[in-house]
Amino acid sequence: MSYRSYRVWQRNRDVVFRLWFAELIPPLFGPLIMMSALGLGLGVFVDIEGEASYLAFLTPGILSIFPMMWAMFDCGWGAYGRMTMQGVYDAVVATPLNVEDVIGGEIFFGASRATLQGVHILIAAALFTPAYDVIQSPLAVFTIPVAFLTGLIFGSIAMSFTAYAPSMSAYNFMFAFIINPMFWFSGAFYPLESLPPGLQVLAYFLPITHIVELNRGLLSGDMEWTHLGNLAVALGFAALFFSFALWAMRRRLVK
Repeated sequence: MSYRSYRVWQRNRDVVFRLWFAELIPPLFGPLIMMSALGLGLGVFVDIEGEASYLAFLTPGILSIFPMMWAMFDCGWGAYGRMTMQGVYDAVVATPLNVEDVIGGEIFFGASRATLQGVHILIAAALFTPAYDVIQSPLAVFTIPVAFLTGLIFGSIAMSFTAYAPSMSAYNFMFAFIINPMFWFSGAFYPLESLPPGLQVLAYFLPITHIVELNRGLLSGDMEWTHLGNLAVALGFAALFFSFALWAMRRRLVK
């Protein structure tokens, strides 16, 4: 992979800008709807230890889950369409760019989409803060690079799946067995301590759990040494799956 990956990133950016209304407006509303429905609606019936509101507890989870999903959608369904239906990859590798440049650019663009989603959610959190004390620390600004790291991890995981997906319908398996467990067992919606011990152990093998822990510490300002461990694990997942995605996609695209 080289600096030429930027050209793939740039191509995807230009497509998004051309379709900006459909590509940029809907992502604003998903997090707002969840924060309102769960944080303000369900939150009336939920008691969290301490004085924090349920919305304040929920927001770091939303700040982790939505960037994850957008990166996986872009490097999953979106990448498969560009690869098999639009012929984008075949056209690009006919230029001086190689396969690693293409896949690297795709993953970094997925990470950029995740970062933009993180910015949207952070702005929404700031709007709720005066009433519900959602953002309690200036460290919250560091959730933006964490969103990029989230996109890097899950864009790489989705691209790894794309390397073996035989058809678009195969992504139903990715949604059911990768996205769904991480959505529900990450500690985004409830404290992990409420799970049985076995499921707690399983949760810590999920990369999204460590992202949730990081974002929760950054929004509350309660950073501990254990958060360095969460960061190290997240970086390890990013390096592992990014490398695997480059290798697996080369095997698929180079005949």
